[in-house]
Amino acid sequence: MISKEFTPKRTLCKVRLQVPAEWAEKEVAVVGDFNNWDPSSDKLERKNGGWETVLRLKPETETQFRYFIDGERWANDEQADDYIANEFGEKNAVLKIGK
Repeated sequence: MISKEFTPKRTLCKVRLQVPAEWAEKEVAVVGDFNNWDPSSDKLERKNGGWETVLRLKPETETQFRYFIDGERWANDEQADDYIANEFGEKNAVLKIGK
């Protein structure tokens, strides 16, 4: 699940990413162009019966991302705003942050 909430001055958008508990046994990382595709940067926490994290992204941007699960497989979020083909013959999910 993806939810977006702007800060009061609209200088940042807090994007909450949540995936079901059964997606992973050990860990879920969100990787994308916002963290140079580094799987050690942004881990989701076990919380509320699933995995979740909050990213802080700038307004008026598009961000590509994927989930890296248990250090071995990739997945996209079904609620992404769009999908773009990547150089590996798969697709990256896209978050579009408005004004």
